[in-house]
Amino acid sequence: MKLTILGGGGFRVPLVYGALLTDRAEGRVTEVVLHDLDAGRLSAVARVLAEQAAGVAGAPAVTATTDLDEALTGADFVFSAIRVGGLEGRANDERVALAEGVLGQETVGAGGIAYGLRTVPVAVDIARRVARLAPDAWVINFTNPAGLVTEAMSRHLGDRVIGICDSPVGLGRRIARVLGGNPKEAWIDYVGLNHLGWVRGLHIAGRDELPRLLADPDLLGSFEEGKLFGVDWLQSLGAIPNEYLHYYYYNREAVRAYQQAERTRGAFLRDQQAHFYEAVAEPGAKALDVWDRTRAEREATYMSENRETAGAGERDADDLSGGYEKVALALMRAIARDERTTLILNVRNRSTLSVLDGEAVIEVPCLVDANGAHPVAVAPLPDHATGLVCAVKAVEREVLAAAESGSRTTAVKAFALHPLVDSVNVARRLVEGYTEVHPGLAYLK
Repeated sequence: MKLTILGGGGFRVPLVYGALLTDRAEGRVTEVVLHDLDAGRLSAVARVLAEQAAGVAGAPAVTATTDLDEALTGADFVFSAIRVGGLEGRANDERVALAEGVLGQETVGAGGIAYGLRTVPVAVDIARRVARLAPDAWVINFTNPAGLVTEAMSRHLGDRVIGICDSPVGLGRRIARVLGGNPKEAWIDYVGLNHLGWVRGLHIAGRDELPRLLADPDLLGSFEEGKLFGVDWLQSLGAIPNEYLHYYYYNREAVRAYQQAERTRGAFLRDQQAHFYEAVAEPGAKALDVWDRTRAEREATYMSENRETAGAGERDADDLSGGYEKVALALMRAIARDERTTLILNVRNRSTLSVLDGEAVIEVPCLVDANGAHPVAVAPLPDHATGLVCAVKAVEREVLAAAESGSRTTAVKAFALHPLVDSVNVARRLVEGYTEVHPGLAYLK
């Protein structure tokens, strides 16, 4: 099978390739094509992959190209992990938003909207090319904002595009672990949008063990989300929220922490990855070792401002290993070999959540087989969660409308309707600020 990775010069590609190296079954990926606009980045990542594959019999062959059509032609699976505007763009997203006193995180609030506005047109172009050059391919979308971008691509690819994220998987794993269960055997009742979902039950051997966790303050406060949100708040909710909901429930504290930080997360990653590419380019550099050290620092500092605000301390060692590459591999196996499994994915709603239409992309447990991902029926969300989901989905729809029409007025509306943007005037200034720093938003008129 041929796997094409768009954004193949990206830092996380070795995680995917490492997962492929463990696959020995018939029908496995034998060819990996990396695509990126930056040949230097491609070369650096290819060096890391070559060191990963050293001594591994039957390792997938790796080629690299800056030609998108060449990369897509004949692909069986396409991983889309692009970053339009690069990490400099992310740093600008954060800076412009924080100057207005609102959140600039890359998937949440003003930053997520700005990132979506410049990413959707590119993602739509990719979807159209896939439909033309590889009509039988399955697209697995890693690109943030994952739910929004998956929905944009689904308008051209239907159910053949599936969005993935490791946040729900990590959350379910932590809950199962603290309850003494095997995460692989647990059924996670999780529903929402990408980075906006809640675990409402966790079933082990047919029994929902979440009430036991919520009733035990010591147990509840012993893992990441308990430390981040606080025991009292989780007990009030009667559910365990995705870590990204910290930006909503503790927005004022999060914004203050990011304003006071020496560097924003985007600026930190921009500088860190620039050092990585420079170091790997050095003659004689051990590329895989450089990548391992850089990844360890990246994972250890993830959401550090939020954890500092909450007094949550350092991340647990078990949470530093990533996970989305394992979801991707399990998804590919299920589709390519009909190895039926259940995964939490971003897919079209159909009739899963009655408060949203069938085309809306949601994040929910899915049964996966050779015919794709099929969302599982879930109970309705409580009113407070329904309100957030509907509000944010409405914003996503305005982003899609603005990207399609090029309407600046619609872009302002998208910002103004977001729960974390508190003024229409702020929304107008955000659009002004973002169009000044992002050439890719010149289409907004």
